[in-house]
Amino acid sequence: MIWTDSFATALSRGAFSLFGKSISQCLSILIFHRVRARADALFPHEPDAQTFDRLMRLVARSFRVLTLSRAADLLATGGLPPRALVITFDDGYADNADVALPILQRHGLFATFFVSTGFLDGGRMWNDSIIECVRTTSHQEIDLTECGFGHHTLANAAQRRACVEALLSQIKYLDLPGREGALRQLQRATAVQALPTNLMMSSEEVRLLHRAGMEIGAHTVNHPILTALNAADAERELADGRAHLQDIIDAPVSVVAYPNGKPKRDFDRSHVAMVERLGFLAAVTTAPGAARTGDDLFQLPRFTPWARSLPAWSTRLLLNRRQAAFDRV
Repeated sequence: MIWTDSFATALSRGAFSLFGKSISQCLSILIFHRVRARADALFPHEPDAQTFDRLMRLVARSFRVLTLSRAADLLATGGLPPRALVITFDDGYADNADVALPILQRHGLFATFFVSTGFLDGGRMWNDSIIECVRTTSHQEIDLTECGFGHHTLANAAQRRACVEALLSQIKYLDLPGREGALRQLQRATAVQALPTNLMMSSEEVRLLHRAGMEIGAHTVNHPILTALNAADAERELADGRAHLQDIIDAPVSVVAYPNGKPKRDFDRSHVAMVERLGFLAAVTTAPGAARTGDDLFQLPRFTPWARSLPAWSTRLLLNRRQAAFDRV
């Protein structure tokens, strides 16, 4: 393990030397959601505490880590330092404070946390309702064909994971009432009576992150697909989410992440203009890539190089930076 960590660090430093200024002056923005205390058999690709600790050790040794607002300021002025990187978390999961924060602090790192306020203090995101219904049901199969969501076999973890992925893709683009109706049907089909209420942060945990020097960013109230809303509702989601967070931390919130974040599919130019009009300084998407001076601060790309080994993770991250650099040549 020590050799692998050292090799990945050497790989990162060697790549910066090899590709020089072009790769060094890109901005990588990593995106995470959860850092589980222990590995999850249903989602083995998600980082647990041990994996995240190793990733952050590599990041601390290889990159200059900034908050998003600071990175955006430097992008705007052309002062981005070499090997710049931003760590971001979406949604507001409780393990961000319980598990990720101590690891970030151990390595002297800061991150930006985008929080959907409608799920704080005991709420639950719609996708987690799907996950927990499928995870905990005792049924070996569920039939949702009458409501258009198909028939699913749940005999093992791989089949349950495939079911979750299928349902997420089908339900994601429903409006909020449609999502709620689909979740009720799924809960009846799985016969799951009780779902967890401790997955998301409390308001006090958001304050804890802020007091620790972490940046808090907006992520709407209910995490809707903005293109599925009319303009007034979309603006209300963005503005009210930020206002709630500002009340919680008693400080300005200047950055935002578009829910789901795919350009043109999940948000469009009208929402980019909306975010700018509301006075945000920067916004992030889930489009892959790396940013450079002159890029649109309200459509910054993010990229997390999912890989099980540190060398592979490091290589994918560096190749992403290299592609972004050469795309601009």
